[in-house]
Order: sequence, then structure tokens, then C-alpha cells
Amino acid sequence: MLVLASASPRRQELLRNAGITFEVQPAHIPEDPLPGEAAKDCAERLAREKALAVAHQRPHDVVLGADTVVVVGGQHDGQLLGKPSDGADAARMLHMLSGREHQVITGVCLVVGGQPSVASETTLVTVNEITDKEIADYVASGEPMDKAGAYAIQGIASRWIPRIEGDYSNVVGLPVALVWRMLRQAGVV
Repeated sequence: MLVLASASPRRQELLRNAGITFEVQPAHIPEDPLPGEAAKDCAERLAREKALAVAHQRPHDVVLGADTVVVVGGQHDGQLLGKPSDGADAARMLHMLSGREHQVITGVCLVVGGQPSVASETTLVTVNEITDKEIADYVASGEPMDKAGAYAIQGIASRWIPRIEGDYSNVVGLPVALVWRMLRQAGVV
């Protein structure tokens, strides 16, 4: 049985849409970056920690953990944007993303037989200029509050994103093609 170590409805929907059956058991770990940690390293570490936390409780199951971060600037020296802590933090993030490109990085960890396998996907996203009123209205909608980078590409924010380079499902919250390859390589599917 595949167990998803996440309560994210977006990740669950992506897996269901791809015809991948799973159970959900959220991992409750802090999602804070370490000082000086690169974005890709952070996403992969958090995915591994989530998967291993659940795998310890379910050693006979295959466990999938994932974590998505947004980075403005370079992967190694850019500003890491996780989930906003409140409306003001969401507005701050959206102002940073307005009129710029950023990277969405999702770390994925698959634990099979107690052995973790870790990978990640990076997608480049271009955001048009967003007005202060648009940001305020968007924050008031509540949509950005549990999203890395304070936006959902599949929601209202789609109106500001004219271009992506890479895996769309990664920006939604889970690089499904990468997960499928990992499941296939592990002999799970």
C-alpha cells in the first residue's frame, strides 16, 4: 500500500487524477529551513523527514513524502518562501513575486523496505506585475494561506502567471511524472 505522508488536498488530487491509489497519514514535522540551507536541499530534506516519520510507524508500507518551496533569486542564494504565517506575510511574498521569475522546487522521498530514495523537480514560473489591490483582494480570499510562495497556480493566481518552464503539476504541489518514475523504478507499480 502507498501511504502519502501529507494532508495536502492538492497532492491527493494530483495522485488520484493520475490513477495512483494511496492512503493518507500526515507527518507532523516542523517545515523550517536550516540556516544557510539551499532551497533544493531544504525541499529534499523535508520530504525525507516526512516520509521517514510515517515509514517508522508503517514499516511494511511504501511511503511517499513531499515538500514544496518557492525561491526568488538563485537556488543557492535566493530567498526561500515557504507557507505564509499570516496575511501580512502572504502579501510580502506576493510583492516579492510580482513582475519576476521564481523557482518552485518540490522534494520527493519514496521509502520502500525502510530505504529512502530522494529526488526533486524544479519549475521556473513567471509572474506578471500584481497591483497592491489585487494582492490585498487575493490575501482576503484566503487562497494563499497554506501554499508555498503564497499562491495557487490552479486558482485565482493563474491570472498572473503567463509562463512556466517545466512540470505544471510540480507547481500545484507534486511532480506526478517524477513520482510515477520513482514508483515504477521501485517496482511498486
